[in-house]
Amino acid sequence: MKVITAYCNLRANEALVNGEVIARRDAGSEDSWFKQIYRQQELAYPKFYKMDVLSQAGYLASELMKRADPGIFADYADDEIALVFANASSSAETDRRFMHSYESGGSPSPSLFVYTLPNIVLGELAILNKWYGENMFAVLPKFTPGFYLDYSRILFASGSRALLGGWLEVTANGTDVFLFLVEEKVSGTEFNDENLLHLSQAGAVAAY
Repeated sequence: MKVITAYCNLRANEALVNGEVIARRDAGSEDSWFKQIYRQQELAYPKFYKMDVLSQAGYLASELMKRADPGIFADYADDEIALVFANASSSAETDRRFMHSYESGGSPSPSLFVYTLPNIVLGELAILNKWYGENMFAVLPKFTPGFYLDYSRILFASGSRALLGGWLEVTANGTDVFLFLVEEKVSGTEFNDENLLHLSQAGAVAAY
């Protein structure tokens, strides 16, 4: 049976792993919320500071899941974990910053240009974890559980043994990040529309 065995939510003011709050935003800090999480959790990956917000979101959520269960991905070969991510705004925040770098500085920023595609987060995670499985990033009007369910059937049928799914919507107006791991296990939360929607909303009321 395909089940959800772990998940992480990053909201405007809280970070949760498997439904448990593990970090809260300090409104008085000058650091961004993602930098606060990085420092509070004592993570060590200097490249984090060069990433765009989507890559930071994917990195943080996946690392927090690993912190909660260090062996979470240990049962799989490097090409057996598929990545399927989506959001509604693509790389709009980085695109705006890239345009501003050209308009204000007279030349575009190469460091920002690297992140003007939303699927760069997949590459960042693949490089960090040495994962070489199938991956895709879709742009959808809203979080759609059926998209992950439908695509997972194709991936599992073609050799993937685990799916790391993600919704990464990070804009100036809010933070809505949800990562989840789907595996073939005898126990866990059944991988279906209702449960995906329910878990995706964990912490939403408290955060807003």
